[in-house]
Amino acid sequence: MSMSLLLAAAAAAGSANYIPSSPDLGIEEGRCRPNESGPSFLITLAGLKDRKGRVKVELYPNNDDDFLQDDNILVMAGKAFRRVEMPVPQTGPVVLCIRAPAAGNYTLSLLHDRDANRKFGLSVDGIGFPGDPKLGWSKPKARSAAAAVGNGPTRITVTMQYRKGLFSFGPLNK
Repeated sequence: MSMSLLLAAAAAAGSANYIPSSPDLGIEEGRCRPNESGPSFLITLAGLKDRKGRVKVELYPNNDDDFLQDDNILVMAGKAFRRVEMPVPQTGPVVLCIRAPAAGNYTLSLLHDRDANRKFGLSVDGIGFPGDPKLGWSKPKARSAAAAVGNGPTRITVTMQYRKGLFSFGPLNK
């Protein structure tokens, strides 16, 4: 979750139609299965701060209105939403696989939940998006966090970003 997503979630919590998010929503649809050949992203995470906690990827429709929208709202509207979580492996590359509903363009959000509490900790956790957009106090535009998937598995690399100073995020090596 980015800072803007935290602010958006707080605003949504005040609305009468807000439905609490379920951490399991989208998991069954998103989980890759052995020997599956349909559209999916194989995402290699680069620049992890450490090997603590969990990593999560979420897939959204490729437009600004739906990108980082509440998962319940997307699912109830019949829109694409997928989620995959796993513990950070202690060694080797960190690769997440998430199924896409069909070939096309989607926005993706990645979280390194270092304390595994399923909440974004602004000063602790890392976030990442395809295209590695510059992050600040607002969420990136969908087009800058989008990736294309074909009819089979598509490999991409996402560099994780962590809080640097008071107002910015960035990769650890920059």
